[in-house]
Amino acid sequence: MDFRQLRYFVAVAEALSFSEAARRLHVSQPPLSVQIKALEEELGSPLLERSRHHVALTPAGALFLEKARAALGNLDEAREVVKQVASGEAGEIRVGFTASVPMQDVFPRAVHAFREAHRHARLELVHLSTGQQLQQLEQGEIDIAFLRPSPQFRPPASIAVREVLVDRLVAVLPVAHPLAASPVDLDISALSAERFLLFPRGLGCGLFDHVTTLCNRAGFAANVAQEAREATTIIGLVASGAGVSVLPEIYARTGIRGVAYRPIAGPDAASHILMAHRAGALSPIMGRFLGYFGA
Repeated sequence: MDFRQLRYFVAVAEALSFSEAARRLHVSQPPLSVQIKALEEELGSPLLERSRHHVALTPAGALFLEKARAALGNLDEAREVVKQVASGEAGEIRVGFTASVPMQDVFPRAVHAFREAHRHARLELVHLSTGQQLQQLEQGEIDIAFLRPSPQFRPPASIAVREVLVDRLVAVLPVAHPLAASPVDLDISALSAERFLLFPRGLGCGLFDHVTTLCNRAGFAANVAQEAREATTIIGLVASGAGVSVLPEIYARTGIRGVAYRPIAGPDAASHILMAHRAGALSPIMGRFLGYFGA
């Protein structure tokens, strides 16, 4: 049994005429009759009652017609899905991102526009650290990553990256801190005597390495008094007087009271967000998604 036989049978069953079915299918009548007969022999039951001037469905034929239509409908649907996947209109895409990325205006705007334009696509968003994203990219567990790596990051040959955002680093200070009202950008060396509250290094967080690298270049080692996994936790601890922090400027949007944000001076204080994917592994749907970020 094949789908051609099913189409032939459905055409005859709907027209109740071999000649009319042959005309609709653009085939000659003898091959049509042969295929219907072969289908009946395979099923072991007549599907049609035939006479010189009359064609009718048998009880088995009436039941089989329902199933044949469903099977052909599933086939047409499968064909359409394949076409949509091949053109990038449908498919599955898994996107990893660091915590601050959804706070950037471009990310939610692009994701919303993609979802509106690709209703048949499945977009899965996964919150992961930079280190976790790189690992899952290599393992094929995610397709695209939004990373905030350290300044020392050099992508392996297997990973293609491009910059999508630049966010400035700022000192996060209690409002009563002497530097909180500074009219000029702060040199990070001004924080050399402070207790730092940072993201954990063990999470593969590029921000930890970035901040400690800036401190080392300024001639001191950061006194990391406490680590926390959430930026809001860090900012709340700063407000309580537990220490100071250095975070991307976007976190000023959290609106937590009792803190001040002062820009860190120098070009090295720019924090870069990269979009990455496996080199040579760009599916049509991935290409469309990247297009919303100017790629």
